[in-house]
Amino acid sequence: MNPYEELANAIVLQAVKDYRLHDDKKELASIERFFHSDWFGVLTDINPEMLIAKLRKEKVRYEY
Repeated sequence: MNPYEELANAIVLQAVKDYRLHDDKKELASIERFFHSDWFGVLTDINPEMLIAKLRKEKVRYEY
């Protein structure tokens, strides 16, 4: 993996970590906007809707 791919992966991974850590609706909405952004599409081929659905499911699971 080249350094640019490593950087792109690190950016996406940090956004996922941030999403998992925050409970503030505005912060979560901001991260979801990033997931839907053109910039996210440049960084990765991950489907943003699938990623968001999985992260939301994790949040529900850990609320109990």
